[in-house]
Amino acid sequence: MTLPTMTGTGRLTADPEIRFTPSGKAVASISLAFNSRRKNPQTQEWEDADVFFVRGTAWERLAENVTESLAKGMEVLVTGELRTESWEKDGVKNQRPALLIRSIAPSLAFCVATMTKDAQSVNGAQNGGQGRGGAQQGSSQQSRPQQPPQDDPWATGTPNEPPF
Repeated sequence: MTLPTMTGTGRLTADPEIRFTPSGKAVASISLAFNSRRKNPQTQEWEDADVFFVRGTAWERLAENVTESLAKGMEVLVTGELRTESWEKDGVKNQRPALLIRSIAPSLAFCVATMTKDAQSVNGAQNGGQGRGGAQQGSSQQSRPQQPPQDDPWATGTPNEPPF
């Protein structure tokens, strides 16, 4: 049986936190809040209704890109699989909902975004698509705009016109 997939617009309640597994895989923890707003017909003002808080997890390149791109308070569009996390502490069993994030991006309703390919995507295209991995746990590389690959169709033509 597959897990339910959720797609929604939420807000980050904290900066994403990245850590690395013993094998070197990046994992980011992302705190999200989803709420519904409605306009009160009597007061004509917007009111917050129910709020759903969930801890999201992103892995590998997505985790690294999230921690470099997103920050507390940003509205995001997110898709992932809902899960239940279970643990026991002091003899008490606990559970909470969790989200395995497959895709996440800033909402352009409240910000302007400039997209650049991450270094691994650029290197992967130049190396025949075998550029996965290579993240260094202790490195603090500054992200610099990279030149797009020569076979990138979006890198040609005038900036406002698609290449087709």
